[in-house]
This record gives sequence, structure tokens and C-alpha cells, in this order.
Amino acid sequence: MNATSILLVTLLITLALPALAVEPAPPDPSPDLDVRSARVDHLADLGLLVFELRVEGAAGGTFPEPAGQLDGAPVLGYVFPTTLRPEQVGFAPGEGIVALAATSHPDFDDTPLFDENGNGVYDDPGDGRVFHVHWVVLVPDERVAGGLSVKAVNGSAAETLPPTAPGMPIYLDSPGHTVVASGHRLRIVVPAWRIRGLESFRYDAVVAYMQVNTSDEDRPMLGVYQTYSVLSGDLSLPQTFSITPEGN
Repeated sequence: MNATSILLVTLLITLALPALAVEPAPPDPSPDLDVRSARVDHLADLGLLVFELRVEGAAGGTFPEPAGQLDGAPVLGYVFPTTLRPEQVGFAPGEGIVALAATSHPDFDDTPLFDENGNGVYDDPGDGRVFHVHWVVLVPDERVAGGLSVKAVNGSAAETLPPTAPGMPIYLDSPGHTVVASGHRLRIVVPAWRIRGLESFRYDAVVAYMQVNTSDEDRPMLGVYQTYSVLSGDLSLPQTFSITPEGN
């Protein structure tokens, strides 16, 4: 049984269990979660995009405490919401905010192709604690305090998830892009070819707490419960990236 099959079996078993009330337990606010600036650079000679944000404290210096199970599992994310379209990053066309996120979640591993902690075990929950990259599609959701959730897959044949998606029934991809956190800066390195029809887009930077839900039908599977900081203040995506002959 491969890692994706194991994750699916775990999800099915958890969904079959009696519903349990799991309250969000976000990390306390700290300078590590206070975003101060963001930029996207195009390294034309290498064919790379570098998404960078700076925080007041140590980027990637705070981790969520494990819940001990998938239901209620905490997820901490440094997130770049963008105006990219879902199909540009491998999802089916449709509504939603395409976001690039570096996340940490110590209860589960959703990157079955990658071994983030380098111990030779590809389905180790310890991989989830290491900050790693996802593309997600976010939609408005009044069922959670943060007002957003990762879009659910409804089972339509027209829906497409990238082949690197980890098998969860939401618009979540695990592309294996590199995360570098050092000092105040967190950077995500993305091959430019990975974004179809890349020319220009707007973006913002957010630090948020999310939580997995597999027991409560009245809440999304992965919702935003707390926002620590938003660079624009209002999620207006005011930052602009465009490819120029000079690179950015």
C-alpha cells in the first residue's frame, strides 16, 4: 500500500468514527506570525519565481502543537493569496482564490512523494511538521471564524486535481517546491513553468491558523480559524508581479 492509499484509508476510518467536538487551539500571536513585507522575484536565468515574506520575528520559528489525531489537527500557514486562476496551477477551472502556502502540521503527512525531515520514511507524520508547500484554492466560508476554507471536491468528473495532490477531497496540491526560512525571511521557490500562461498577477501575504475537520458535517474539512496578520490589512491583494525582460 502506497502513502496516498494509507492517507485515504486513514481518512475513511476517521470519518466512520463518532463525531467529536474539537475546538481550535491556535498558537499564541507572536512576532513570528506578524508579516511585515512581501515580494515575488523572477530569476529569469534560472526560470524560477521566489515568493518571499518577512515577519517581525523568526520566519518559521513557531509550530502548532499536535492534536494527536487527524480530526482537529492544527495547520499553521504562511500564505500568498493570488489572482492566479486554478487551472494555471493544475486544478480544474472554477471559482476561488489560488494561494501558495508554506504550512506546518505535526499530526499528518500530506506530501507522500517527499521526505521533508530526511529520515527515509515518506509517510512519516514528522514530515508534516517541517514547513512545506501547497497550492490550494480558497473559497468564502461563513462556517469558520476566519471566513475562508479550502474548496471541497464534489466528485464531479469535470473536477481535476494535479497528480501530486495527496488524496484529500479538497483542492490541495503537494508540489514539492522548496521552502527556505532564515531569520525574518521565508521564501518559496517555484519553477516558472509550473504556472501556466504566467505573465502577471496580484498577491498578498497572510499568516493564518487552519484546522482539519473529519467529524462535523457543518464545518469544512480544512478551514481558516484565525488570521494573525494580513499585509494589506484587508486581503485586497495590492502587490503586483509581472514578467519583464529584466526579470521582475
